[in-house]
Amino acid sequence: MEQLEYQEGRTELETLGEFALIDRLTDGFECNQKSTIKGVGDDCAVIGTGKKKTVVTTDMLVEGVHFDMMYTPLKHLGYKAVAINLSDICAMNATPRQVLVSVAVSNRFSVEALEELYAGIRLCCERYDVDLVGGDTSSSRIGMVISVTAIGDVDEDKITYRKGAQCHELICVSGDLGSAYSGLLVLEREKVTYQANPDFKPDLDSYDYVLERFLKPEPRVDIIKYLAEKEIVPTSMIDVSDGLASELLHICKQSNCGCEVYEERLPIDYQTTRVCSEMSKNMLPVSNALNGGEDYELLFTISQKDYEKIKDSKEVHIIGHITEEGSAAVMVTPQNTAIQLRAQGWKEE
Repeated sequence: MEQLEYQEGRTELETLGEFALIDRLTDGFECNQKSTIKGVGDDCAVIGTGKKKTVVTTDMLVEGVHFDMMYTPLKHLGYKAVAINLSDICAMNATPRQVLVSVAVSNRFSVEALEELYAGIRLCCERYDVDLVGGDTSSSRIGMVISVTAIGDVDEDKITYRKGAQCHELICVSGDLGSAYSGLLVLEREKVTYQANPDFKPDLDSYDYVLERFLKPEPRVDIIKYLAEKEIVPTSMIDVSDGLASELLHICKQSNCGCEVYEERLPIDYQTTRVCSEMSKNMLPVSNALNGGEDYELLFTISQKDYEKIKDSKEVHIIGHITEEGSAAVMVTPQNTAIQLRAQGWKEE
């Protein structure tokens, strides 16, 4: 069969980056079904005709790209594959209900290995009262690929998109930031040491928190319940999968606004700070928080009238405010210097 190379006018993937690539590939696709409320461009698609809408998301984990089997237990991997999709459901202010899981594996994996993977999937489903309702299995020539589709629901007047933030509204984030990336740094450091000396036995006991944040993240279903109890509907929301800076820029771009966040208000755990100091004297915890990713916390904006409802929360932190259209997205340092935020990793425009 003739192989099509498309050499003439060829555009390399890295020249676009993930989100620009998605925009280019989906350009021209129209939503013609009346039941399609929101298509490509947010954490989830939104569909349905009644007052309660269905939200749907899907994500893929590829061995060697998204996870390393040298330090990723299969049970943790199964749990994480489901959890990160439930996080997308939460980012729409919705409640997760069902998942479908598809797996492609090479003959390097045994039946027992897959049972361990699915034990993690089951644990996450049970913890968040989510049903596994389908999926697929296939063979792979190289390693493992996991694809999860998650389904949830939300009342029409409670749906929260990335767009919707207004000038002067408060920017909030749950939990802490940068800890998952700190866990990855520890694992990569121990991997390099082990490869140089196979007799090396890593001592990871003092890194429990950051390791769990990376290997077994938790979707913030509790924050969605908390907001409902406080009768707060965020004006915009996204989950922190690619780092705080990247997610803030998504909200600003889709809401046609700028933002100011304050470095001293960013929630950073002491273990994250400790790991940074161990890795390099030049590694700053704030860099992990801004650009590390995989924290799967919720970043959202609320009206100032909701400040009193949320000001005493230990799990939700107010880190800044939205600024007017045309202004930049910046972080203000303790020295009152404004640093423009830029997304790291895949190139974004």
